[in-house]
Amino acid sequence: MTFQERLRELRKEHGETQAEVAASIGIADRHYQKFEAGSNLPSFHNLCALADHFGVSMDYLAGRTERREVAE
Repeated sequence: MTFQERLRELRKEHGETQAEVAASIGIADRHYQKFEAGSNLPSFHNLCALADHFGVSMDYLAGRTERREVAE
């Protein structure tokens, strides 16, 4: 699964709009929309914020693993 597919899946699982996710991590709606469209990748800071927002590891969000858990 690609990053944008995983991001869209997580957002829908949480019942949020693109605008809500964007606001929660402090970016513009259009900027977030580009993440889901696959036309732009997030910075390291935004990737961390998205992983924290959805409660998953950055590796899961990036599609590197199927394990959602955040290592402690």
